[in-house]
Formats: sequence, C-alpha cells, structure tokens
Amino acid sequence: MHIAETVGNRDLLDREKTLFLCSKHTPIELYGQVFRWVDSLSQKNCIVCFNTTEMEEEVMKALLVNRVPTILVVMNRYRDTNNIQVELALKERRLLIVVLKRDEFDGNVFTPRLRNGFVASQVQHIVCGYVNKNGSVFSVLAGKRNVEYLMNDELLKTVAEPDYTHYRWTVAEDKILLRMFYDDMGIHATKKKLCRSYQAIYQRIRSITLPDEVLKGREFEDFVLSLLKVGKDNGLVLKEWRGDKTQGAVYPEGNRYPDFVFAYNKDGVSFDFAVECKWRARLKDIEKDLISSEKKTIYYTFATEHKMPVFIVLGTGGEPCNPEYIYIIPLQEINNIISGAKPLKNFCKKNANDILSQIII
Repeated sequence: MHIAETVGNRDLLDREKTLFLCSKHTPIELYGQVFRWVDSLSQKNCIVCFNTTEMEEEVMKALLVNRVPTILVVMNRYRDTNNIQVELALKERRLLIVVLKRDEFDGNVFTPRLRNGFVASQVQHIVCGYVNKNGSVFSVLAGKRNVEYLMNDELLKTVAEPDYTHYRWTVAEDKILLRMFYDDMGIHATKKKLCRSYQAIYQRIRSITLPDEVLKGREFEDFVLSLLKVGKDNGLVLKEWRGDKTQGAVYPEGNRYPDFVFAYNKDGVSFDFAVECKWRARLKDIEKDLISSEKKTIYYTFATEHKMPVFIVLGTGGEPCNPEYIYIIPLQEINNIISGAKPLKNFCKKNANDILSQIII
C-alpha cells in the first residue's frame, strides 16, 4: 500500500493525527454518540477518515461543516468531485485528500483491511465509533493501546433516540432539508437545524430525493419519450409510465414492469406495446447490463398476460439525455444476444430520431 496522489494541504500530514474508524452497518442509535465526539473537536485537531460507508461519509461531512482539519483517505481515485463542502475545505486549506493504491506484492489481504492497517500505522491516535467483532476493524485494532472506543455492545443497548417520525413534515422543513442535502451539509447539521431524529431525516431524504443512477434513468426515459413523439398526429398514446416510487422495501407491484406502455392506432394498424429504457455509460457485461434473469422472466410474463410486445431501448455512451448509441431490442431477441447468436450491433439504430417507425416495422 502506498500514497499515489494527494490533493489539498499536505501540511496536514505533519500534524498530530487521529484516525476515525467505524465498522460497516453502524446502528443508527450510535450516531448521536459519534457526532457528540465530532462536535467536541476544534481546529486544533486533525482527523483522518474514510468515506466508504454511510457512517464514514456522514462523519466526513460533519467534520467539514464544523471546519475541523481533515485528511480524507480514498482508494484509487476520489469520485465525489462536485461536493460543495469538499470544494470549500480545499479552498480554505483545511482538507487533504490522500489517494492510496495497492502495491503489487500486497498479496491476498482484503483491500479494506490493508488500507485500515496502513493508515492506522501513520497516526498517533485512533477513535472507534462502533466495532463489529467479525469485521476488519476489530482485527486492525486488536492489541493497540492508542484506541478510544465511543461505544460497545452493552452501552448500545441503553442508547435510544427520540422518535419524531410520526410528526408530519412541513413544506418549510422540506425546503430546509433539500437545501442542506444539496449543499452536502450532512445528516448531523440537518438534525441540529430541524431537531428531528437521524432516522426520521434519513427516511425523509430517501422519500424526496433520488439516487444518481435513478436520476440518470429518469433522464434517459425523458429522452426516449421525446423521440417517440407521442400525440394524435403520430397515432401514439402514452397509457402508463411507471413512477418507481418506493418507501424503504415497500413499492407497488407495477414497479417491476416496463417503464412505458403505449397504444398505437394509425393507418389501419392498431396495437399496444411496452418499452423498458436502459442507459449505460459503457457496456461491461451484456448479460448483466441488458437485463437481469429475474426481470427477463417478469417481462415475459407481462408480455404474455397483457398480449403485447416488449422492447428494450438501450442507450450507451454520451449522456442519458444524448447517448452515443441507441439499440432497439425486442424482448424475444434477448437470449440470442446474450448467447452470441446475434450480435448487439445488429440492433443499433442510426436514425434514433424515429424510434416509433422502427418499432412498428
């Protein structure tokens, strides 16, 4: 393991440093204890942290919002390049991003354990929020004397957070929540502002925001819909558009079905058809990127029960709103593509501006 690159204030490496560690799947009840520790820090401290888990990412945001000098350690490259708090911290020289890479002779040790051990050897103090005795953090800390534990299993049983989930969210609260979410302020700053529980804030964020991959999928759906030119002049009516709404693990059964259902009626030709939209920046594995086995079974059942053809409209490269390539694939051709009997390029359409005529054909 070695440092491949640094971005930001390298002088922070010369400071006395404290590494924050926390096991994966940290209980939500622990958040208050961890953030009380974060709030006790000042600009005299220098905290080293990762952002590979939800807890680590939230601690990093809280450190930056509290203006605590921070060293963020990532593997291979830093991905969250548009984070507002990171940009501000870099500008004010209170952040250093350290990019690590594995050495060729590192062997078969899991990367997280190797990373944790390497960084732990570079700091003077370690603070552990929560440790799972079956995880990599436990083995890294075993035998070390410079570790402070914020929580253990016995203390965890006594920790409880007031439950505000039954209180209705106001429009004003939602506006504040969204503003702080898009400003990358983190859950702790939001809690202090709104006086809601961490659990309630997490649930609300999930219910009114969408992950990046969902947003890209919706953007591609908009693009495909614009190409289909829905309207009476075109003989095309949009009958259904799946909303993909969920609340945790709860979602409507219709979410499993294709994105669009259309009715076509023009020049004596009349039929219904369904369209599933997919955009990929690049195709890595056709079988996985095109459709899962579960989805394929569901779509075959849908096509049979509703007596209508199903088409996969696949966009690759470029942006979801302007892909480099468009493929129009009838559902019954999926197995031929996956097996290699028919190459995917056979379904690439040069004239993407007239998808409808190519489906009707």
